Parts: sequence; C-alpha cells; structure tokens
Amino acid sequence: MGFGSVITAMVTPFDEKGQVDFEKLPKLIDHLIENGSEALVVGGTTGESATLSEEEKAALYQQSVKAADGRVSIIAGTGMNDTHATAELTVRAERVGVDGIMLVAPYYNKPSQKGLYEHFRTVAEKTSLPVMLYNVPGRTVVNLLPETVIELAKIPNITCVKEASGNLEQVTTIVDQTPDDFLLYSGDDSLTLPCLSVGGDGVVSVVSHVAGKEMGDMIRAYQAGDVQKAAEIHQRLLPVMKSMFVSPSPAPVKTALQMKGMDVGGVRLPLVPLTSDEREKLYSAVMNE
Repeated sequence: MGFGSVITAMVTPFDEKGQVDFEKLPKLIDHLIENGSEALVVGGTTGESATLSEEEKAALYQQSVKAADGRVSIIAGTGMNDTHATAELTVRAERVGVDGIMLVAPYYNKPSQKGLYEHFRTVAEKTSLPVMLYNVPGRTVVNLLPETVIELAKIPNITCVKEASGNLEQVTTIVDQTPDDFLLYSGDDSLTLPCLSVGGDGVVSVVSHVAGKEMGDMIRAYQAGDVQKAAEIHQRLLPVMKSMFVSPSPAPVKTALQMKGMDVGGVRLPLVPLTSDEREKLYSAVMNE
C-alpha cells in the first residue's frame, strides 16, 4: 500500500511553554494538505519524537487523525529503541485510527542485522496496518542493510521503506530485489530525484512544509518523462532543501514556517533556536524561492 508521492514528516507545534499546542495542529494540517502533502508522518524525527512522552504521542496521533478527517493518510511514528515499548505504542496508534506506522531502526543499542529483523518483525506482527521501515544511520548508528530490507519485505504488512542512508547503491538494490508493490521513499529531500531515477516512489519530506507543491511537481514531471523539467525544479529547490539543515532539524523548518506566516512555536531542548546568522541564511533561501 502506498501513501502517495509527497509525504510530509510533520513538525509538532508547541506553545510558549513548550507544551504540544493542539489548537495549532488543525491549521498546520490544513496548510500541509493545501500545499501538496498526500500523507503526514506524525511523531517522527521532525516531530521531535525523542522529546515527546508516549502520552503526548498518543494524543498527537489521535488529534491528527481527527484534524485530517480522511483527507490524507496519517502515519504514526511509533519507533523506539525498545521493541516491547514500540509494539505497545503501535497498538495504541492503531486503536486511535491512524492509517499506517513508521518504524525507525532502533538507535543507541546498535543491534545486529538479525536484531533489526526481529525488532521489525515483532512489531509488524502486532498491527494490521501497513508499516514503513525507516533507515537513517546518521541518527541511529546502524545501517538497515538491503539484504535485511529484502527479507522484511516478505512480511505482508511491511509495505515500504524510508531510505535516508544517502547510499544510492543501497537504494538501487532494494528497488531491484523487492516486490513491485514494495515502495521506496527517499528520506533526504535533496536525493528525491536521484532516488526516482533508480526506481524510487517518492519522498518523506521536510521541505514540503514550505514547498510541497513544488516537490509534487518535480516528482510528477519525472514520472511523466519530463526529466529536464524535473531537474530544473530540483535545482531551484536545492538551496531551500539545504537551508532546512542550517542547524539541527526541525529548528530551521519551524522557523521557515513562521516566516511564511504559520506559527508552530519553537523547539524543545536539547535543540535550540537559530542564531541570527542561521536565520539570515534561511530567510534568504526560503523567502526568495
């Protein structure tokens, strides 16, 4: 099962006290839908999952389902580095009506490939929902290898992978050796077009908060065979994509949304607001796009 081509890894809105701001949530979701998002990952890395309590995550899933009201799929980021806790949160997410689950590779523990396989298999067996694997070695310190993804793709409800290893050989192998209905999403905005060129299906995006329609246009142009147009859009968007990481995400994208008139609050420690120099770089890229 696919979730469309442009999936937004949604930020979590906070109020002035750093609490989840459920009043801002519907406006944010409306904004993302109006700007081309076809599905939303809620409570993922960009949603500051590392600093959200399980109660906050569960409430966020529930309120996002309510605000989306069936217009787009809601994918709950339930992955943690504790398999049992991940399974419990996954069951809870399904109960509140989400459409899919995203599971990041367990971080810090440094599991083997066998451990990774067993983690994902165990959690997937606890839900009837489609599951997206998420490989991001830069954050987790483990690389979910193609061979492991290929084995996991045999599990009926493991339907796709978000690949953020930055390794196109790895992406190519996964596309080549998994079933046609197993989808691969780029986990890096700037690698969306290269991933499409080796058979990828779309992106789980940060930049789509501010340039979702353009990301969709690029993907559709490529899929329609207009490679030149896709490349032109990619070149135009690249400075904006790079600006989303002038400091640790999601501080830049939350600031960019504020610049565009969508206040979603700040970030929780240990993340910090942008410096004035970082704000200038971001403003230059985002407001001149």
